[in-house]
Amino acid sequence: MQPRIIRAAARPTAKAGADNFVGTVLQDPVYAPEQPSRLRATRVSFTPGARTNWHQHAVGQILYVLSGVGRYQLEGQPVQSIAPGDTVVIPPNSRHWHGAAPDTMMVHLAMSETNEKGEATSWFEPVADTDYAKAPAKAE
Repeated sequence: MQPRIIRAAARPTAKAGADNFVGTVLQDPVYAPEQPSRLRATRVSFTPGARTNWHQHAVGQILYVLSGVGRYQLEGQPVQSIAPGDTVVIPPNSRHWHGAAPDTMMVHLAMSETNEKGEATSWFEPVADTDYAKAPAKAE
């Protein structure tokens, strides 16, 4: 790992693949792992209604909402609304999904690590429209 500034122009925005996302999702890399760090950070922009498939992370994931209103669900728990300034802590190997609310964009910073075996994210099936459409639980 060398000290430096990674300029924004060196990291073009990419459209997320339809194999792991529903709707239009844009990804801006912030940091990719390089030894000794195993951290990956990505700014992810979800258009209204866009979301991830169900997935899990070997070492867990942290989401920090930058703008808009989003949705998050840990498998077996109610859908939650997430807003700017909220931090979502997702334990290792916990199936979950996240994305924008139906009527507004949402942008978050997604941070995760690979484990000592190099494993990071496991992707599963899309979130059913009926599950996505459920009203979020009331905030605590």
